[in-house]
Amino acid sequence: MHDERALLEERLNRTLKERIRPAVYGETAPLELAVWTVPDEPVPVAEALRATYEPAAVGDDWGAPWSTSWFRLTGSVPESWQGKQVEVVLDLGFTHPGPGFQSEGLAYTAEGLPIKGIEPRNTYLPVDGREVLFYLEAAGNPTILDFHPFLPTPLGDKETAGTEPLYKILKAELAVFRPQVWHLMLDIEVLQSLMRELPDHDPRRHKVLHALDRAMDALDLNEVAATAELARAELAGVLSLPANASAHKVSAIGHAHIDSAWLWPLRETVRKCARTFSNVTKLMDEYPDFYFACSQAQQYAWMKEHHPHVWDRVREKVRSGQFVPVGGMWVESDTNMPGGEAMARQLVHGKRFFLDNFGVETEEVWLPDSFGYSAALPQLIKLSGSRWFLTQKLSWNQINKFPHHTFWWEGIDGTRIFTHFPPVDTYNSSLSGEELARASRQFAEHAKASRSLVPFGYGDGGGGPTREMMETAHRVADLEGSPTVRVEPPREFFQAAQDEYPDAPVWAGELYLEKHRATYTTQAKTKQGNRRSEHLLREAEHWSTAAALAGHEYPYEDLDRLWKTVLLHQFHDILPGSSIAWVHREAEATYARVASELKALTAQAIDALKGDGDDQLTFDVLGGDAPRPFVAPVDGVLDNGRLRVTIDADGIVLSVLDLEEDREVLPPHGFAGMPQLHRDNPNQWDAWDIDPFYRNWKADLIPSERVDAQDGVVVRAKFGNSVLTQTIRLREGAKQVDFDTEVDWQEREKLLKIAFPLDLRAEVSTAETQFGHLHRPVHTNTSWEAAKFEICAHRYLHVGEPGYGVAVVNDSTYGHEVTRTTRDDGGTTTTVRLSLLRAPRFPDPETDQGEHRFRYALVVGAGIPEAIDAGYRINLPPQAVRGSNAPEPLVRTDNPAVRVEAVKLADDRSGDVVVRLYEAHGGRARASISTSFAYQAIQETDLLERPLAGASAEVVLRPFQVITLRFTR
Repeated sequence: MHDERALLEERLNRTLKERIRPAVYGETAPLELAVWTVPDEPVPVAEALRATYEPAAVGDDWGAPWSTSWFRLTGSVPESWQGKQVEVVLDLGFTHPGPGFQSEGLAYTAEGLPIKGIEPRNTYLPVDGREVLFYLEAAGNPTILDFHPFLPTPLGDKETAGTEPLYKILKAELAVFRPQVWHLMLDIEVLQSLMRELPDHDPRRHKVLHALDRAMDALDLNEVAATAELARAELAGVLSLPANASAHKVSAIGHAHIDSAWLWPLRETVRKCARTFSNVTKLMDEYPDFYFACSQAQQYAWMKEHHPHVWDRVREKVRSGQFVPVGGMWVESDTNMPGGEAMARQLVHGKRFFLDNFGVETEEVWLPDSFGYSAALPQLIKLSGSRWFLTQKLSWNQINKFPHHTFWWEGIDGTRIFTHFPPVDTYNSSLSGEELARASRQFAEHAKASRSLVPFGYGDGGGGPTREMMETAHRVADLEGSPTVRVEPPREFFQAAQDEYPDAPVWAGELYLEKHRATYTTQAKTKQGNRRSEHLLREAEHWSTAAALAGHEYPYEDLDRLWKTVLLHQFHDILPGSSIAWVHREAEATYARVASELKALTAQAIDALKGDGDDQLTFDVLGGDAPRPFVAPVDGVLDNGRLRVTIDADGIVLSVLDLEEDREVLPPHGFAGMPQLHRDNPNQWDAWDIDPFYRNWKADLIPSERVDAQDGVVVRAKFGNSVLTQTIRLREGAKQVDFDTEVDWQEREKLLKIAFPLDLRAEVSTAETQFGHLHRPVHTNTSWEAAKFEICAHRYLHVGEPGYGVAVVNDSTYGHEVTRTTRDDGGTTTTVRLSLLRAPRFPDPETDQGEHRFRYALVVGAGIPEAIDAGYRINLPPQAVRGSNAPEPLVRTDNPAVRVEAVKLADDRSGDVVVRLYEAHGGRARASISTSFAYQAIQETDLLERPLAGASAEVVLRPFQVITLRFTR
């Protein structure tokens, strides 16, 4: 027969677009509109119900950027519509197809009870009764990531966004919903989507197309509603044929990835959650087989605080099993940059919230969108009582395709976690034929496994699944040519997948994302706020514990609140620096407040401990001595008998001589601490990405002046409109050169790095990660190593050759780079560079502009133990205090490989002392634990301080093992 496929598909496309979709709604009747524009920030519904409303109409402009307008919708259902399904249909002036990226609203009853959200793909409200009265809280959120993405815009901050309305009311009416036309539309969309994925030679494709053609013949285009059932009858046969016995199995789970801040501020995320949770709980009433997985305990807590009716509905659906808490973390955190204890607390606070409020033990850690995953995470997942891990973001790799979709992920200590990476390559699926076919086609484990997970629902900005998606799920549940689809909770998928494939392959080490590498650097003040907060929390807990052991009150509520504030800001678009200006402006102020409160708590505890004398005391959580003074420069040279640092007249560090080893650390013509400037114009995702071609242009920022001070050498470099000032110091008795750097940064689309060229041949770099370190090859033999041209390190990065090493430590920098070259003299230069500042223009056009201060140091002749010591010390300087009672360390170990990371009182307020330790050197370690307080017994616990086993003060740890000990007093 003749090939008429193109002709028939054109017929189908036009009929669906121009006749069937518009016929889903029949008769219409206008609604009466009134509006109240909120003067400033959003208000509770009770205040909106009391407000004075002004007349409004379709066609009116509304919605200045970040404003809120409350619309009152009133009307009467015509008597002639009796017995018909009636809905309110709204169009707020949607300009972008994606929900969550523009104007959106939440509808309320006249009594102030939330109903559901209104978004571009979810525009209806159910009507029950003759008289209609709704209130709609409409958010005038601007579209930041537009059809032309990454363009600088002032819309990302309320202070710069302007006041001109962005939207126009386009539709507000009552309409008769025609379910028979709607079901026909869905039948056609499912079959059309399926057909497009079938190969041309597949008989199924042809049979589906001709069934669709027959349906078009049965449909009277002038009487679509009257003939819809006839058309559906022509499709019943092809919709009823079952899937192949060997078809891939898809576990579909409703989802709405809601970024806790991104292209909107934190306050707007609270409302996004209310809209989305209202949507899905309403959908659960209509579809008892609908399950919705929701992570981020913080978002539940917002509902509990701000939207009690939404919270009650969530609790109701958690009890029914349809609303499924997952993730076990306070937020979907970045996992590259949070410190070890912070990563532990993400799991502690998240899991405890779900246990306390729902009695639910979450078992899956759910991080679909974070920008790479630390190799320390598997151990922490297991220690939290969780069993499984899910990620999606690895599909964004630029160079190398990740080889597995179901695998065991092995961490730095050897712990393995069963992990799934959905081959559908999205966490915002609509269950389309294209997506389901992709999930099956790309699944890497077909030989031994048969199932994958697909999260479906509108996300990033929220919205969640729709009734159309649930109807699609029913149609593709068992359909020839498609994977089978079952809507079920994640736990059922993970258990079945692990039972089916217990010998899945193993991936050892970090899950490095070959993209978004600039997130280690962008928005430096946000990163500094995080690092400083983590260490201030450690000090506040430590000294508050010491004070409590001496009889004073422990600040449980304050510490809990402050920890949760810091954990919130570790969300994967806040800490990485990829949010709008508003988010980072607020973050800077929040970190300042957190620092002030934590310093006050620490001061209060120290005051309770120090006594009334006037002796010079040192309060140091690391248990060290008071720092030694800096040496004064002589002829520009800093010399303390162990190191000699030579600085020329311009301020260039020409030489770092290790006097004990009689070894020059710098290579010929290599300058330590040299600032270097690069052009920084990534192809896309400006705040997120560094592309490798940035290296093609580089300028050394040669100092223009030098001043010798009593405690060091001050050098200054001017470039563009910016100024960089370095103070270079050397302490008595130290083998460490300190750099205190201030930058008045006024560059655009530039990258500032600090270079430390070293005369040694390093095979690997060793970067601190949570509770340990990670070795990465310095060579670029394969595309996997070459892709890691920018890497993350915490407090130290070490490079060395047998017998000699050097570390670079820092107080707030995460982005690093390590390269290696061979010189003309045959020697090898290994260069470590820190990434200090960037200046991308999207989404915040003023990123990093202004004054900054960084502290970093070159640690000479250092092994890993010395690097660890220096990294701790630069972040936790001792406090000099006047008093009479010198403090004893609360907890000591007799092995420097076993580090104390946290000392606190137990969360259950029993008065027990909880101590977290870990093996830091990467080998087996035995240690004796001593305390300055008396205790009756010791138990080993999980991260949530639940007992695992009896313990003693003698511990034996495997490499990088984390252990939590609970001392009963």
